[in-house]
Amino acid sequence: MQMKPLADRVVIKPVEEMEIKKGGIIIPDTAKEKPMQGEVVEVGTGRITDDGKKIDLEVKKGDRVLYGKYSGTEVSLDGEEYLIMRESDIFAIIQGS
Repeated sequence: MQMKPLADRVVIKPVEEMEIKKGGIIIPDTAKEKPMQGEVVEVGTGRITDDGKKIDLEVKKGDRVLYGKYSGTEVSLDGEEYLIMRESDIFAIIQGS
């Protein structure tokens, strides 16, 4: 990847959940919910406070996270879809599997 986020921004690869169909109904891609889970693939250097102190990010590369449904900006790089968002748009780090 050739993308390095700045400050408190994070690059996330959305993770598609396993889709279980009941009754043979096929849902078109346009009607599906966007995933709200993803894997952190790159992180910025941290947030700078008004008094010049640097606050490191809590998330790190490889973390699986939950984020808001409409959070971030969608970007495409090398045919892959990613989201770039501020760390504050991430709700939680998913522990375990």
